[in-house]
Amino acid sequence: MAKILYVEDNEMNRDMLSRRLSRRGYEVIMAVDGQAGIDMMRSEAPDIVLMDMGLPVLDGWEATVQAKADDSINSIPIIALTAHALESDKQKALECGADDFDTKPIDFKRLLEKIESLVAS
Repeated sequence: MAKILYVEDNEMNRDMLSRRLSRRGYEVIMAVDGQAGIDMMRSEAPDIVLMDMGLPVLDGWEATVQAKADDSINSIPIIALTAHALESDKQKALECGADDFDTKPIDFKRLLEKIESLVAS
């Protein structure tokens, strides 16, 4: 199964989603801020990244921009995650380079479909 990097600063969110993904057979690694997420993209070569947008140190918006500008990691798909469900937030995430977008609270079935689609392509 695929290796998922989950970049999330909220411990409860990290714990809940990582356990659900692990039960589905995914290997889940985690980072707590955008800079650590970029570093782990380089060192761990995940198959996909779930990137919270509201992160400390380096937010998810800028981390996504930097990841997509880096030739060594820019092919790793990124799904932007945010509690802001406005169409403008989705557009901003896609403009930053995210491959897809989903809202919190997480609809697990919908997120799984997006993960499976991006990992398969």
